[in-house]
Amino acid sequence: MSFSPPPFDEVSPPDHQVAVIGAGPGGLAAGVKLKQAGVDDFVLIERAGEVGGSWHENTYPGLGVDIPAIAYQYSFARNAEWSRVFPYGAEVKRYHMNVARRFGLYPHVRFHTNVVREEWDDANHYWKLHTQDGVITARFLISAVGAFVRPKEDPGIAGRRSFEGKIQRPSDWDHDYDHTGRRVGVIGTGASAVQIIPAIAPEVAALGVFQRTPVWSLPKPDFAMPEIGKRLLGVPGVQAAVHGGVLVAADLVLRATVAAPMRVVRPTATAFDRWSIAAYRRYLKLIIDDPDTRARLAPDFGVVAKRPTMSNGYLRAFNRDNVTLTTEPIERITPRGIRTRDGVEHEFDMIVLATGYEVFSDPETYRPGTVLGRNGFDLGTFYTEHGMQAYQSVSLPGLPNRWTLVGPYSWTGSGWHAFVEMTADHAVRAIAEGLRRGATTVEVRRDVHEAYHRETLRRAEAVRFYFNELNGHVPTYYRNSQGDSTYLRPSGFFEASRGNRKFPLDAYRYEKTQPTEGRLAAGA
Repeated sequence: MSFSPPPFDEVSPPDHQVAVIGAGPGGLAAGVKLKQAGVDDFVLIERAGEVGGSWHENTYPGLGVDIPAIAYQYSFARNAEWSRVFPYGAEVKRYHMNVARRFGLYPHVRFHTNVVREEWDDANHYWKLHTQDGVITARFLISAVGAFVRPKEDPGIAGRRSFEGKIQRPSDWDHDYDHTGRRVGVIGTGASAVQIIPAIAPEVAALGVFQRTPVWSLPKPDFAMPEIGKRLLGVPGVQAAVHGGVLVAADLVLRATVAAPMRVVRPTATAFDRWSIAAYRRYLKLIIDDPDTRARLAPDFGVVAKRPTMSNGYLRAFNRDNVTLTTEPIERITPRGIRTRDGVEHEFDMIVLATGYEVFSDPETYRPGTVLGRNGFDLGTFYTEHGMQAYQSVSLPGLPNRWTLVGPYSWTGSGWHAFVEMTADHAVRAIAEGLRRGATTVEVRRDVHEAYHRETLRRAEAVRFYFNELNGHVPTYYRNSQGDSTYLRPSGFFEASRGNRKFPLDAYRYEKTQPTEGRLAAGA
């Protein structure tokens, strides 16, 4: 279906009908959805030199997906040739490149272009995207920067620039540096560190792991995909049925949690956490040899209070003679290594800063002055003053013609591909309706947005209890700096999918620019 909107008077035509910021999983989904809707005048603006987002930028040792591949792919591009149940990073990157090639997205990508400011032009009804090379204008804008927006530049540790050895970051790994036989320190025990530590432990002389908070690390049922498995996955409908079954199960759990009265949620969640913590400690007893190390690796919080990980090698790495675990807080990084608050200086040749990302659900991620909408609306200031919010997690009053694919209260327990497909569908449906009406602005109505946000807050009571009360002592990006749990959407996957794909078209206002002469006459 191709759209031919009625002609209208342009004050100044934009460079593109649609601009998409990011060519990772979300940006590629948006590009495919735009093409399927018959919208061909769009650009994918990518700061890196290849598509794939984090799967292009991250190449650290041990990189791989932590959910099965069958749940980590697009519904419109299912792959029956995965080499493993949990593929490694290089294969996942090739998958995204193949999707871009298959659907003809490469001609639309503008590489090595970083958007530093988004500014709404209310006179011309389009977005001005300021980059290091100039300004790109687009009538409609889709932000597809993802959930993990940028690596934390400052890990909050003094002296990091004083270190005379090699600093490595998961998002910018220097493979020319040979760590074989070196003394290596890893700061952090999150998802990246859980993969890096067992990958490099056999290669280094000594590996010191600095842990602030222990992480849940569950067994990973990973193995090479047999040929019979590939043939089975190639049968039409099999992958969709299996993935759909998993989504149904996750949907039932999340919906039951949200719908249950608090008099049921409180004791049930408390008992579940108590049981799971005890069970995990019994599991650690089977894996970890040293009782002291075992005790320090045991979380005192629920399994979903902080992002759980899956690995068959992480915990076992601590049984190696060359691996040590340090839980004493870090005082500073020194020229020779890391000094902890007990005065001990740990000397290293290389330090890995696995200290995380700025996440979409934190207000600090949105810098004031970088997203500027109608009538002085500043997204960073708004989120700081009023908290994280967005209609169906994708749009806000004051930001006409703009949608974000991973926004406040968004994740519903699915793989990211399934999620960004539904939010891309929302954005493209709104854009297509605007084009059909010949509109130059499409903006969510304030009353609709506010009613939606009130309902979201009401339904999030159980989520807030779990992260703020029951597990309020643990640092987690599931609870942001304002004490809100805006990472998770208090609904099931299928409700979220319906909300994004079948939202009422009159939830938006549709306007059209006026001829220049009419505006001058009105202002005369």
